[in-house]
Amino acid sequence: MSEGALPPCGLYRSTVAIGTEVPAGRLVYFHNHGDPGPGVYLPTSWLQNRARFAESGVLLPGRWWAATLDALAPEGFYRVRETFHCCEKRCQTFEVDQLVQLGYTAEAEPLLFVPEVIDSVLIIPDRGARIDRARISKLHPLKTPVSSSEPGLQ
Repeated sequence: MSEGALPPCGLYRSTVAIGTEVPAGRLVYFHNHGDPGPGVYLPTSWLQNRARFAESGVLLPGRWWAATLDALAPEGFYRVRETFHCCEKRCQTFEVDQLVQLGYTAEAEPLLFVPEVIDSVLIIPDRGARIDRARISKLHPLKTPVSSSEPGLQ
């Protein structure tokens, strides 16, 4: 990223504290434009394993602060491309072509949720398995339309 260039809007992990409002190591949504300027938003809750972010954010003290943000893969549905285990302890196995949902904790730790069909209905659990971040490379994002009946949500 060149001097002054801003990354795209999306999910990030803060790597340094931004003022007193945003500690290092937190899940944030970065918005690279707007009035009065680029800023980060902390999660306030989760709905269907997707973070919902505060309406007001924290302005970056300077454009260079954007370079301290660590980009994360988008939340959503993925297909497993290559069989893998959640971690070195091998607690859970994810199989090729399995449908999973990627989400994050407030500390930006990735979670995988495994949907299940029960009585012809796709059920998405509210508990996921923590995975090592490097394993996200074994996932392929699915093109899934996202909409909401609530104004302002996607």
